[in-house]
Order: sequence, then structure tokens, then C-alpha cells
Amino acid sequence: MMLSDMERLVQLLARLPGLGPRSARRAALHLIKKRESLMLPLASALGEAAANIRNCSVCGNLDTADPCGICRDPRRDTATICVIEGVADLWALERTAAFKGRYHVLGGTLSALDGIGPEQLNIDGLVKRAADPAVTEVILAMGATVDGQTTAHYIMDRLAGLDVKVTRLAHGVPVGGELDYLDDGTLTAALRARRPL
Repeated sequence: MMLSDMERLVQLLARLPGLGPRSARRAALHLIKKRESLMLPLASALGEAAANIRNCSVCGNLDTADPCGICRDPRRDTATICVIEGVADLWALERTAAFKGRYHVLGGTLSALDGIGPEQLNIDGLVKRAADPAVTEVILAMGATVDGQTTAHYIMDRLAGLDVKVTRLAHGVPVGGELDYLDDGTLTAALRARRPL
């Protein structure tokens, strides 16, 4: 059975994260209603993005240039590499404007259940970059999940023989957080990561 153009559009939109079938139908109807001002420019932008955006060969970021803008920026600190699971994490850190070093995107985390081993991640590239004498610190910014922690421990083992300081992001009480709303794991991590004032 052939799908109509509308059904195909709804099915494709439903594949996006956060959109179920009902939300995809609403989005498709909105796009059709705003064909000239939204749908056609969106289709053009999607085509250009598909043709031009690629992974940076140095860090794994997404950009239209290779190396990416962050890797080419001479103002960035070349001595510090922040290791992250995906590009969304890079964007989150860049939003803070608190980190001025370079990044390394792994492309996920180790996960035995999903069949993701070290070969599927960009860990060898990280080890090669960390071996550069100009690099003095590698920050592990993995999520506080079992897979994130497993990946961080694996990377620490791989970097053990190099002359580089390995640090990790602090875990614990968020700014503005109230203790009675936090889960046990977060409170435990906060107690273990306490520091003097």
C-alpha cells in the first residue's frame, strides 16, 4: 500500500525525539498551513544541512567546516580537553560560556546491553590527542549514569600512562536545589564530593 505524502510526512516527523504520532500530525498540519513561510524554508534548510554539516575530524563536533570553529579558534585553551558523550553536551557547555578549552565528542557511552564497545566510540582519538605534550588536563564530563561512569573509568584506565591530569565534573546538589527534593544517589554523590570552604 502506498502512503500518501501527508502520511509519509507524519511518519517521518514521528521519528523525531519527543514527537509521538499525535504531535507529529499536529506538526505536519502546521507545516502545511504555513507552507510558504515555514515548510519550504525548513525543507531548504534541511537539504543544506544534510549536504554541508559534517563531523569535525579533530573533536567530533558538528560544523560546516573541518576542523570545526572551536578547534580552529586560536583563543581556545589547547591545554585542556573536555570529554563529552555527544554534541548536545558540547552545546550545553558552550551555553554556559564557562569552559574555554577544546572538546572531544565520544559519540556515546560504553554499553554492553546495546553492544557499544570501545571500538564504536572515539576513544582512540582521545588517547592520541591526550598524548600531545601541550595537553595538561582531560576533563571527563560524562553523565552520572551507570554507562557514563563505566565509560569514565575506562577512559581513566586508557589515559593512566600519559602525563596528563584527569579530572571529572562534580556531581551533587544543583544550584538552587533543595535537599528534600533530591534522590539518594545525588545526595550520596554530593556528600562524597564535599570540599572545604
